[in-house]
Amino acid sequence: MNWKTLMEGMEYKVLASGNQEEVNAIVYDSRKVTAGSAFVAVSGGAFDGHHFVQQAAQSGAVLAVVEKELEAYPEGMTVLQVDSTLAAMPRMAVKFYDEPSKSMYMVGVTGTKGKTTTTTLIHRVLMAAGRKAGLIGTIENKIGDEVFPSQYTTPQAFDLQKLFVDMKEQQVHSVVMEVSSHSLSLHRVDGTYFDLALFSNLSLDHLDFHKTMESYLEAKMQLFKYAKQGLTNVDDPAGRTVYETGYCPMLSYAIDHEADFRAKNLVMNVHGIEYDLKCHDGRMLHITYPYPGRFNVYNTMAAVAVGLLAGVDSDIIVQELGRKDRIVRGRFQTIHGPNHVAAVVDYSHVPDALKNVLETIQEFRTNRIITVMGCGGDRDRTKRPVMGRVAGEYSDYVVATSDNPRTEDPFQILAEVEAGIKETNCPYEVIENRREAIGRAIAIAQEGDIVLVAGKGHEDYQIIGREKFHFDDVEEVEKAFMGGTV
Repeated sequence: MNWKTLMEGMEYKVLASGNQEEVNAIVYDSRKVTAGSAFVAVSGGAFDGHHFVQQAAQSGAVLAVVEKELEAYPEGMTVLQVDSTLAAMPRMAVKFYDEPSKSMYMVGVTGTKGKTTTTTLIHRVLMAAGRKAGLIGTIENKIGDEVFPSQYTTPQAFDLQKLFVDMKEQQVHSVVMEVSSHSLSLHRVDGTYFDLALFSNLSLDHLDFHKTMESYLEAKMQLFKYAKQGLTNVDDPAGRTVYETGYCPMLSYAIDHEADFRAKNLVMNVHGIEYDLKCHDGRMLHITYPYPGRFNVYNTMAAVAVGLLAGVDSDIIVQELGRKDRIVRGRFQTIHGPNHVAAVVDYSHVPDALKNVLETIQEFRTNRIITVMGCGGDRDRTKRPVMGRVAGEYSDYVVATSDNPRTEDPFQILAEVEAGIKETNCPYEVIENRREAIGRAIAIAQEGDIVLVAGKGHEDYQIIGREKFHFDDVEEVEKAFMGGTV
């Protein structure tokens, strides 16, 4: 593609003129440059792409897109300056790959909690209807039933558009994807067309990045500017704001408020949930789902609504949600041990999510709740005492431990968590080593106790310093139930 075609519609300044106008690839990692590539210099994080323009030229790049002038310009390379390479990158990718999202039915899901479960359920519903569906999310990416590892909740702009191309080439009919607030702020989904955008809820998270809850919500609301139709949870105050803003035609779902899709006659117990769902077209569906929790009412309502709006037969949706042979890994995943002790592994790593999970366990507890929890390092510090307080208020015993300490001192993180636990009357102990903490919680559990291991869920690693080590909460719980940790 001619680079002038690639840059159509964008403002840029030519800093250097090169010998070749045709580009055959677009990259933002200088190590992946091949002959004929366009290299986009992205600033931020640990690296500044502007330092690697010369290296990209030596590897065969014929075009560099930058946002600041360089000290020297490689001979034979065209260098263009734009205001923001992050903003230019998705527009280049969409142009280069010929707008692949317009060839599939696209569903984008944003919100603080429930994105992974909701997108997984929607993917299941679409597949059950005989539609080959793609899934893009925190745990994994899928093309049909084929699974691919996921590095980011929402991939970088070029990677995302290339993934759409791969899906299109494999005859994918529909795509459902988690859309994070980071990706929206960093322009990763700019230029992507969504048939339907879904907002689940908003709670305290990511303030290290967004600074305020207002900017956090505003970032998530950007998704609806790219959508043909919107769906939002109006039981959530932020969801009502999304509904009223009107970036696109909106529908709503709720339990407590009037809505286009509303759950009624709700029954919840240890075996799951069931309810009647009044739909936007007046019909009534009876929904059963084999996992408990009020939050799962919202997740399943959203999946039903998306399925119906996508044209899936209601009988297929109801049957698929009622299946007991599927789990969403690390989302209220239950493991049963000896002496009627059960453990729940859940990704709840923000205060509202932890509170919701603990309130759900309260609904069917027969004895104590023992909670293993902590907070990640190099992330929002304001939630740490809040998380500790929530754990103490809703548990009978707390074992505070490390999550992913990253480059922070784990004991300093735990001190901030402990400050919140101390505001409650809940007995607790601090065990920095997560394996030992899980083992301790299982060891002190008595008949009928439920042990909640919160914070990491599906993650199969722990990040200590800058290194990533294998660590799986489910594996550790199972080992502890068998009589010891390894």
